[in-house]
Amino acid sequence: MRTQENIVLSDALQEGQFIDDPYIIATQSKSILCTPLINQGKLRGIIYLENNLTTEAFTSKRVELLNILSAQAAISINNSRLYAQVRENESRLAQFLDAMPVGVVIIDASGRPYYFNQVGKELLGKGLIPNITPEQIASTYQLYQTSTGQQYQSHELPITRALQGESMKTEDVEVRQGDKVIPLENFSTPVYDEQGKIIYAIGSFIDITERKKAEADRQRFTNELFELNKAYERFVPNQFLQLLDKESIVDVELGDQVQLEMSVLFSDVRNFTTMSEAMTPDENFRFINSFLSRMEPAILENQGFIDKYIGDAIMALFSGNADNAVKAGISMLKRLTKYNQERANSGDPPIGIGVGINTGLLMLGTVGGENRMDGTVISDAVNLAARVESLTKNYGASLLITEQTFSRLKQPSDYAIRSIDTVKVKGKSQQVTVYEVFDTDPPAVKEGKLKTLPKFTEAISLYNSGQSLEAGRLFAECLKMNPSDRVAQIYLQRFFVP
Repeated sequence: MRTQENIVLSDALQEGQFIDDPYIIATQSKSILCTPLINQGKLRGIIYLENNLTTEAFTSKRVELLNILSAQAAISINNSRLYAQVRENESRLAQFLDAMPVGVVIIDASGRPYYFNQVGKELLGKGLIPNITPEQIASTYQLYQTSTGQQYQSHELPITRALQGESMKTEDVEVRQGDKVIPLENFSTPVYDEQGKIIYAIGSFIDITERKKAEADRQRFTNELFELNKAYERFVPNQFLQLLDKESIVDVELGDQVQLEMSVLFSDVRNFTTMSEAMTPDENFRFINSFLSRMEPAILENQGFIDKYIGDAIMALFSGNADNAVKAGISMLKRLTKYNQERANSGDPPIGIGVGINTGLLMLGTVGGENRMDGTVISDAVNLAARVESLTKNYGASLLITEQTFSRLKQPSDYAIRSIDTVKVKGKSQQVTVYEVFDTDPPAVKEGKLKTLPKFTEAISLYNSGQSLEAGRLFAECLKMNPSDRVAQIYLQRFFVP
């Protein structure tokens, strides 16, 4: 074993160093041969032969033959050890795979099932079934597509596609065991040999029933929360929260406030008190809701929000440019025309509204007490918008805006607009200039106001400078050209022109 060389004793009892060997003396061995079993330079074992009948039994030819046989024996021994080691490794690997908390399935290069670990057997409802074809895998193990509810085509299964070189992760596989459905998260990948050829495909999968349930619960909770927030938005507009820099209504506290420049729009139904007296309470509610539901989109579509409904009146806020508020007012009047057509078709009388808009600084925030609070805006700008709306009745105009709003319009010439008066309104010490926006007037009236606009503007200037006679003459000319100009009529009523 030390020298890895053959030892041949032709007459063991006469060999010098072996004469006193107890074993040789006891057995009276005559010929002895000891040869190593060597493979790939490593000692795999030894062969020991002895002959107790004759000396020189192991000739050189016999030793040569034995060397050939020993080489083959060494190879066989080595292969046997390697095979045993492989079997041991396979057994250990199988133990590892069986201990894994995920299912593992292996198919061979032909697509036939090759291995199932214990969890894989449990999740699929059955283990390795000999002799099934690749085409029978989906039907044998009842594999369905989660997204469609259809049984998988075997060639479309993730693990089968791995044989084409694809590595993929999917949650679109479910196993059906009677009434039980098990959704699976699956990861499949090819296994290559040393030459880069695909020899197996391995798939691992886990039961995601609990996760799917948790996701469904979370989605249901999200939907409920969304619906709850949508319900809250009906009472507290989302824009109100955004202006207060709040993400949710639960973040709002009593006393939260912010100062902003905004445009305030007030609208009111003309002669609503008289109308309501002829209606029952139920009819009143139905009328108000019918009217307000048609006006609301005009405000929302122009980036405004409704701060509050006051009976038949609307108060809306616009945090962007003043144009949004003016466009919303024009849209409301256009929608009113369509609404009146519907009322006429139903035999109901038409209604009219007045719209007033003012722009200025205001405080937006929350007011109230510990158990009840409300969102509100507080400012002289708000009061002025309401006062201007009330002036629409005096001037026979549908839409009036203040000078503060007019001065913030990006392009006033985009609108049919004219200054009509400078007045002192209730609660204001300074006079206010008001403008009429007449885009929605009847076509003939609108055309007449546009044609007389230079004369009318000059007449207003003369009137404000105290030149009443000249102003009256121009107002008379305007009224002659446009007899429906209610504002010109009002000015002529203030003084007499022969």
